[in-house]
Amino acid sequence: MRVLVVEDESDLAEVIARRLRREGMAVDVAPDGRAGLLKAAVVDYDVVVLDRDLPEVHGDAVCTELVRSERPPRILMLTASGEVGDRISGLDLGADDYLAKPFSPGELVARLRALERRPALAHPPLLRRHDVELDPARRHVTRGGHPIDLGRKEFGVLEVLLRADRAVVSSEELLRAVWDENADPFTAVVRMTIMGLRRKLGPPALIETVTGVGYRIP
Repeated sequence: MRVLVVEDESDLAEVIARRLRREGMAVDVAPDGRAGLLKAAVVDYDVVVLDRDLPEVHGDAVCTELVRSERPPRILMLTASGEVGDRISGLDLGADDYLAKPFSPGELVARLRALERRPALAHPPLLRRHDVELDPARRHVTRGGHPIDLGRKEFGVLEVLLRADRAVVSSEELLRAVWDENADPFTAVVRMTIMGLRRKLGPPALIETVTGVGYRIP
């Protein structure tokens, strides 16, 4: 899952980002509403964790703009107020969920997972190609009916390739989808992850390299 955390309290933003990364999510952080909108304009985030009381551009305005975008992300709104009226107004703006501060990091993770599972994301419940099956909700992969233990990034790469439905996916696209903005585009991290994924999936080879373009599962 690719997540954007828009939070002006830098310590809290870092705590959230560290926890979500430990859960296998790719996380970017924006310190204010304007920066959040700029990042969301160039990256298709699955979920935006959005503080309501933001500088530069208020969280309400950010939420409204995101909801109107061509590919709106799920929005989990954070606020220092847990009053019912505030929750209602936040949801009326288009937020999918609402969490009052202070909150448990574990609850935040659970709510993000719940948002990821919602049918409105228009993702099939299971992804299949040949004898490989990937269950995004359970984070489970099998080949020929046998379970395969994948690392977080390997799972993410396989999911992106399966969702591409035979199309070629470039290394840059894989970096944007599976890693976060801190990933060095000049490293061999994608190639090394593909190598590990191929080894774990075993023969016959599933992932095809399209020289100079990227990778695909034909």
